[in-house]
Amino acid sequence: MIEIIPKIGMFLIPFLFALSVHEYAHGYVAKLLGDNTARLMGRLSLNPLSHADPIGTFLLPILAIVTGGPFFGWAKPVPVDDRNLKNPKVSMALVAAAGPTSNILMAIAGALIIGFTMKFFETATFAKAVTQFSYVFIMINLSLAFFNLIPIHPLDGGKILALFLPDNVNRKLEEMQMTLSILLLILFMSGGLARIIFTPIKFMESFLISTAMNIFGVM
Repeated sequence: MIEIIPKIGMFLIPFLFALSVHEYAHGYVAKLLGDNTARLMGRLSLNPLSHADPIGTFLLPILAIVTGGPFFGWAKPVPVDDRNLKNPKVSMALVAAAGPTSNILMAIAGALIIGFTMKFFETATFAKAVTQFSYVFIMINLSLAFFNLIPIHPLDGGKILALFLPDNVNRKLEEMQMTLSILLLILFMSGGLARIIFTPIKFMESFLISTAMNIFGVM
């Protein structure tokens, strides 16, 4: 049991940070576009507890770490009132895109940390720990980005796709959000969905790390 505690920290800490930045990005872009709902409700914050869902943020991820099952989780969505947005359809797509974009930017930062560490602290005792943590950080952020870009409601990808669909089709898909959410959960927990997005995630991880290594001249 004692051995599992560092493993929980290794995965849960970057997961909480990735979720917090993801939700903050949604709220921040919504604020820039005219909607202050997230700020007024205290959700424009990087505090993980502001966005935490007991089941999706803690229970399921910890169970996955302990049992070795598919790592899966979520946060409470940041509230956005599209009535405050000047161009709701376009603005909602931009707000949706902000979350995955923030995760990709953090994955880039993680890759640069690996390159920097390998270049200047390769023999340092903490280099291995920093590199290992950064690998997990990259994978979690890329997983959140790619999963949320799946073009299905209620994911961010569904809201981005809505920009290109007729309003009546979007309304129908929004009405089906609960059914689609359950289907996504079943597909992910069964491992089917994870296998589909694993290939682009690994490709992007390799690309980011190799690029960072080249930037710092690490062979």
